[in-house]
Amino acid sequence: MKNICILGSTGSIGQNSLDVINNFPDRFRVTYLTANTNIEHLTHQIHKFKPRGVAVLDESAASRLKKNTNGHPDVYSGEGSLCELATRDDVDIVISSLVGFAGLRPTIEAIKKGKTVALANKETLVAAGEIVTALVKKHNARLVPIDSEHSAILQCLAGEDRKDISRIILTASGGPFRDLDKSKFSNITVDEALAHPIWRMGKKITIDSATLMNKGLEVIEAHWLFNLPPDRIDVLIHPQSIIHSLVEFVDGSVKAQLGVPDMKIPIQYALTYPERAVSSFPRIDFAQLKQMTFYEPDMEKFECLSLAYDALKRGGNAPAILNAANEVAVDLFLKNKIGFLEIPRLIRQALGNVTVKQTPSLDDIIETDKATRIYVNDISKLAGRN
Repeated sequence: MKNICILGSTGSIGQNSLDVINNFPDRFRVTYLTANTNIEHLTHQIHKFKPRGVAVLDESAASRLKKNTNGHPDVYSGEGSLCELATRDDVDIVISSLVGFAGLRPTIEAIKKGKTVALANKETLVAAGEIVTALVKKHNARLVPIDSEHSAILQCLAGEDRKDISRIILTASGGPFRDLDKSKFSNITVDEALAHPIWRMGKKITIDSATLMNKGLEVIEAHWLFNLPPDRIDVLIHPQSIIHSLVEFVDGSVKAQLGVPDMKIPIQYALTYPERAVSSFPRIDFAQLKQMTFYEPDMEKFECLSLAYDALKRGGNAPAILNAANEVAVDLFLKNKIGFLEIPRLIRQALGNVTVKQTPSLDDIIETDKATRIYVNDISKLAGRN
């Protein structure tokens, strides 16, 4: 029996994780749950899974939850409580599914305690990949990716020697605007950007998919997970989202991992890794599929993907600048304060003006994140868009 702490249990990954856990009552026990402000959904999860404790990032929401639960289970609040629950002795696996930079600290603290971390929070490796991977080795922790693309690569590499990798190929659905001419991007609305054709995700990740920044962040994450340089990590648009990623080997052979677009599959693999467990998930009907198509992404049209590659090549804290600028820009777009095309423009300006350090400490990364957020908000206000 493995005890599990879910960081971000009310989000899309958190909810899917609980669905998977519910199928294995003899293997997994939910010990702790955390959320930001969605106490209504968290209350439902408490009643169903009966965790020993929960943490709510927002202190006012935590106070309301305490009144609703009458002291059972224990309710904690604030960022520190997430770190505290993720590092407790009665936790074997931490599912890190918080959105954005907020997932960095609790994920790092779990790694320091030698936990198995099932990682869905890609920003952790984007902002502090070198620091995080060093800590994984130092503390003998295990980092298992939940993202379908990185899970696919992990599965393709089973039984393979890493030195035989020629390149890896991350697939992308292309989002809702893959066939839209860039001349029309200035008129894109928030509702249109949130209408993803394949996946159902949270708002921030959905916008990232529309700009292809999500794929850019995955390129950086793949660099740290699989120790490959940027020129050996490619992106391929695959609208059907059946092939989740591919690995090409030095002899020209290619392995691909296929599956229906359902996040429960990589979540279950992460929780049972390196084993596989029987599931009732839908299977691919190849006769009905009929075709799978592929084409290269337009890096000029989707500038965010190009910016991510540039940040990775610059190294140091440049990816942290990229990530922070993107989080602020996406938030401004969701609030209708900037247009769709201004997202990459604000990120580009941040990368050109926030100081880049080549060997940043964790404190430097945290300071970079703060400084970038201030910078992006300030230039947005100066331009009268915020």
